[in-house]
Amino acid sequence: MSLCAFFFSSCSRPKSPLDALTITVWEQEDAQVAPYIDSVFSAFEKLPENKGLRIVRTHYQTEDLRQQFQAASLAGVAPDLIMCPSDTAGLFAVAGFISPVDGLIDAGKYNRAVLQAITLDGHIWGVPVSNGNHLLLFFNRKHIETAPENTDELFKFCAGAGARKLDFCMAFDLGEPFWLMPWLAAFGGWPIDNKTPELDTPAMRAAIDFYLDLKFNKRYVPPECDYNCMDSLFKEGKTAFIINGDWAISGYQRHFGKDLGLGLIPKLSSTGRWPAPMVSGKYFMLSSGVKPEKLPLIRRLLVFYTSRANQIRQFKELQRLPALAEASRAPEISGDSVSRISMEQISKGRPMSMATEMRAVWDSARNYLGLATSRKLNVPDATRKMQENAVQKIAEMNR
Repeated sequence: MSLCAFFFSSCSRPKSPLDALTITVWEQEDAQVAPYIDSVFSAFEKLPENKGLRIVRTHYQTEDLRQQFQAASLAGVAPDLIMCPSDTAGLFAVAGFISPVDGLIDAGKYNRAVLQAITLDGHIWGVPVSNGNHLLLFFNRKHIETAPENTDELFKFCAGAGARKLDFCMAFDLGEPFWLMPWLAAFGGWPIDNKTPELDTPAMRAAIDFYLDLKFNKRYVPPECDYNCMDSLFKEGKTAFIINGDWAISGYQRHFGKDLGLGLIPKLSSTGRWPAPMVSGKYFMLSSGVKPEKLPLIRRLLVFYTSRANQIRQFKELQRLPALAEASRAPEISGDSVSRISMEQISKGRPMSMATEMRAVWDSARNYLGLATSRKLNVPDATRKMQENAVQKIAEMNR
């Protein structure tokens, strides 16, 4: 079956006159974010100047969004916009699936750091929606009142009587390399230098050994646990701590109320370094298939979605830091304790690279991290193969 047939024969179907008044958006947000997105889209549709406009939103899981958008772009049936983090933008940009937005927005209105994470080869490849998309430490105040400052304090609690009634002391997604990167930085490493993978390093081996110690020796974390598993353990009160992203703040606030604690990922006592989560944000990316005559309408939607009022409302409802510089200075945000902790965690993070080579880094790290943490490969062999595989994938990409 051809790609055109796969996408409901869209390639041969004549365009409806209403297409000019329909904006299609694909996203990969958590379910709790969907009502906010829909409310902003609905408010835009109801503006007098947008009579007849319809915005159609479709949800995908993160990897499914990447794959579906690539396939749809090749078939010529891509959505007008996708909303996602910056890590896929490099691949989409090089492949010609998205267009730069330099001329579509006033870049000076947005926080510099959030623009850096979406800038490649002198162009801006997405309109920032939020600032962060970073990992933090959450804790249940029923088990511990304050966040540990370092891993010595964390492990002291985990070894004590307060943690014995728990299934596990802490939980995070040990199989997903995004959660490994803060600890890799705390051991003095980083997965990529410009466009060159740096995976077979002493820092990477130390970070994986740290995982193995937590998993098999200390038994502070569940042996096999993906995102849904760790989230359930925390919500059910079976673990005191979880490392999760800023996207989870609003959901945990609703679930735990006053019992929710938020803090920095603890400093690694053995090195004296703070873990550095990857920092970017969420972005609207513009399909290169959008017709020029539709761009003014899309531009108005993007300006509306990231207006000062909506950025402040987004923080109040989702606890996501604004990408708009003016909104960041609003007292509703600058004076909030959650935003203070989140901004402090961002200050200890590092920008996520949008280089296309990061796709090879992610894929290789995910595969061999899993083999190492399940003890199917020893750590030196895992990091060596991780590096070799990433280099090979990059070479294949560049042919």
